[in-house]
Amino acid sequence: MKKLIQFALKRVPRSWLQRIAPYALKSIAIFYRGNRYTCPIEGRSYRKFLPYGRINPRKNALCPGSMSLERHRLLWLFLKDRTNFFQGKKDFLHIAPEACFMPKFEELHGERYITGDLESPLAKVHFDIHEIPFEDNSFDIAMCNHVMEHVESDLKAMSEIYRVLRPGGWAIMQVPFFPPLPEQTHEDLSISDPKERERLFGQDDHVRKYGNDYSDRLKSVGFGVVEDHYCQELAEETRVKYALPGQEVIYFCTKKTGEND
Repeated sequence: MKKLIQFALKRVPRSWLQRIAPYALKSIAIFYRGNRYTCPIEGRSYRKFLPYGRINPRKNALCPGSMSLERHRLLWLFLKDRTNFFQGKKDFLHIAPEACFMPKFEELHGERYITGDLESPLAKVHFDIHEIPFEDNSFDIAMCNHVMEHVESDLKAMSEIYRVLRPGGWAIMQVPFFPPLPEQTHEDLSISDPKERERLFGQDDHVRKYGNDYSDRLKSVGFGVVEDHYCQELAEETRVKYALPGQEVIYFCTKKTGEND
C-alpha cells in the first residue's frame, strides 16, 4: 500500500487523484476499522491509518475514510477549540479545498461556503490566487493550506487573501517546512528541473523553501499573526489518538478592524 500511494502521488495528475481517490479509499476503509486511532472529522475509528508521502511516506498518516492527513485533523481540532468557526454561518473562502473538510464545511456554512482553485474539479469557482475574483471585504474567514510554496508570488497571493477578508476576519495559511530550516525563505522561479526543485525546495513542484521568516512574510502584507503551538499543548494521549503531527505550528492570521471598511 505504501508503494502504491507513493506511485500515485508522483505519477497521477492532481485533478485525477481528486476524482478517483475518494472511491478507492472508501472501498478499503472497512478493512482498517478498529479502535486504536480516530479521525475527529468523520468521528470514526480505525486500527491504523495509511502511509502517505511522495519521498519518505509517513506511517499512520492518511485516514482511509475521510482522506484526512495529520495536519487536517489538527486543524479541525484547532477550529473547534480556538476559533468561532463552528458558531453560526460565516462567509468562508476555502482555496485549494481539501476533500476531507468539504462535506462538513458545506453542511455548516451552506451557500456562504465558497471553494476556489485554479483547476481542481472539487472547487466551485476557478481562479488564479494572484487575482481573486471577489470584492474587498467579502469574507469572514479564509483558508489556504500548502499552496504558497507552489505559486509565482506568495506575497501577492497573501495580499489578495488579505484584501478579500473583512476587517476583524481571520485566515489560516499553512505551508510545509523542510529541515534544515533556513532563517530566510529561499525561492528561485528560474529553476525548472524537477530533481533540482526537489533537492532545493523539498518537492519537485515547489518554487520556494520557507524559513523562519514565514510569519514576517505574512505580516508584510498587513496580517496580524499568531504562531499558535496548539498541537504541542495537547495531551500526549490526544496526539496519539488522532495521529497528529509532531511539531506543526498554526499560523493564525487576522485583519485589523478599521481597515478598508
